[in-house]
Amino acid sequence: MDQDGSKLWTKEFAILFAIQFCVAFMFFLLIVTMASITIDQYRASESLAGLVSGIYILGALVARLIVGRFVDSLDPKKILLAGLALMTLDMLFYFPRWGISFLLVNRLFHGMTVGVALTVTGAVVSRLLPESRKGEGIGYFSLSGVLGSAFGPFIGLYLMQHADYNLIYGLCFALGVISLVCGILLRLPEAESPDKPQVSAGFRLSDYIEPNVLPLGVVVFGIALGWSSVLSFINLYASETNLVNAASFFFMVYSVSVIASRPVTGRIMDARGANVVIYPAFVLYAAGLLLFGTARSGAVLLLAGLLLGLGFGNLQSIANTIAVKSAPQHRMGRAVSTFFVTMEAGMGIGPYLLGFLIPILGFRNLYVILAILMLAISGLYHVLHGRKETRGRMAIRGGKGEKAVSVD
Repeated sequence: MDQDGSKLWTKEFAILFAIQFCVAFMFFLLIVTMASITIDQYRASESLAGLVSGIYILGALVARLIVGRFVDSLDPKKILLAGLALMTLDMLFYFPRWGISFLLVNRLFHGMTVGVALTVTGAVVSRLLPESRKGEGIGYFSLSGVLGSAFGPFIGLYLMQHADYNLIYGLCFALGVISLVCGILLRLPEAESPDKPQVSAGFRLSDYIEPNVLPLGVVVFGIALGWSSVLSFINLYASETNLVNAASFFFMVYSVSVIASRPVTGRIMDARGANVVIYPAFVLYAAGLLLFGTARSGAVLLLAGLLLGLGFGNLQSIANTIAVKSAPQHRMGRAVSTFFVTMEAGMGIGPYLLGFLIPILGFRNLYVILAILMLAISGLYHVLHGRKETRGRMAIRGGKGEKAVSVD
């Protein structure tokens, strides 16, 4: 990072951006295709297919709990390279068809390796960013995941229609190799703090999670559960509603919406606080889910993608920034880990639970209910964090006012 402490796009930032893009590309490509592949190849039910899709994310959750502790005290590059190498190697075990049980185990382990890689990149980037531009910087960095969430599903849904499943696995293996090469090229500066924390003996919950992030984590779990319904079941939903062609472009529209808005919302948060962005984002998120569930045409489905990008896309980024700012520098890894653990818990458990509800409610009713749930969660955010954020901003303004009066 340059000496003036204000530069965002350093060489290290760009390499970490590329790594996260490759991992996110693979992550989202597999998320949107594995449920359909499981149903097609193993004649599985919607709930079992949802488990195959979601257990990947639960694996990432487990890894984050463990790695979040050690990334603050051990060499983050070594942890990153180990995660990327195992992630790439594990892709080879998708090719053989050794039964649904093996597929579940492989998905779990693969998710763990992805969790290792993404925890390290998130923690390291948070340390590299200047404090005064942290919201903006995390907004830019999270665009790597947004781009991955655009191209991954787009390519995945296209290959599902026009190619063999092995081509999907081969592409993911190639992405793993690219990310591993980027990891080898990464050069991280020495930790600035002389009081580098040591890993303590015995078990303490605070060694694995950041308590300051947990209240926000409850909210993050809820919004992630809603998003998991889109990620895991869009292919099945689009097939049922004859909107497969529009669904192929859904994540492209979603990503353009996020890419256009996140740099702006990041600056607004740095200047005016998180609540100014988060409350409107909840409304847009709910509206997007409602449109998604009631879509009768491709245009409406794509409009839903636009609203979901403005809603969920910014909720994710701003909540991530709140989590990072809630923790001291030496616990940044735990803060990032705790944020993503709660998010991935919602995204991992969601497909399995919602898979039971789909045969009962149908897709349309499910998304209407989820839209109402997101509005309720906005109230929960206000209780758990939003009002504290408001009081904090008012105190800061009051302090500045008193200082100005004393000068006069």
